[in-house]
Amino acid sequence: MKFFIDTANLAQIKEAQSLGVLDGVTTNPSLMAKEGITGKDNILKHYVDICNLVDGDVSAEVNALDFEGMVKEGEELADLHEQIVVKLPMTKEGVQAAKYFSDKGIKTNVTLVFSAGQALLAAKAGATYVSPFLGRLDDVSTDGLNLIQEIREIYDNYGYETQILSASVRHTMHIVNCAKIGSDVMTGPLSAIYGLLKHPLTDIGLAQFVADFEKGNK
Repeated sequence: MKFFIDTANLAQIKEAQSLGVLDGVTTNPSLMAKEGITGKDNILKHYVDICNLVDGDVSAEVNALDFEGMVKEGEELADLHEQIVVKLPMTKEGVQAAKYFSDKGIKTNVTLVFSAGQALLAAKAGATYVSPFLGRLDDVSTDGLNLIQEIREIYDNYGYETQILSASVRHTMHIVNCAKIGSDVMTGPLSAIYGLLKHPLTDIGLAQFVADFEKGNK
């Protein structure tokens, strides 16, 4: 399973990259605003800065809601860097844009997916990635992991190449469960990735090893 980090914070991206397990980055307008990145030129430059930090795909989201606007913004984003993936909303216009970009060989990520039917449409349109938001489903007492399972089954049934990018990952068990189900990618915060490192028995065992070494080498 690929590991993406969901942030626009360059320091966090650098830290995740230094761990040696980062495969890409996802961003959105909210994450940009959180980092104080505003204004078109600054946002576009920030996308390039992110691409220069990582080796994998970087999802950059359009703001337009109409098909023509999505195409215009998406083409501008795709021209920024070869690693850019055009991020589109799960709407009629977004699906149309995904098909348009797919026909041109431009990678896409269809986001805000909350049903298996939506994921099926995105795959039919040739989306590179589909982003089901499992954490947001959990927030409204709906099993987000069940959605990932449904999408996996449908894609496997028909051999769709669209990758399931499990988004709105909140914690370490989300990552583990997504891996068990067969999600192609997960995107989440740096804290969730670091959470995979931790286990009390590892800490206890390491402390014992250090203590035993010091006893025998003094």
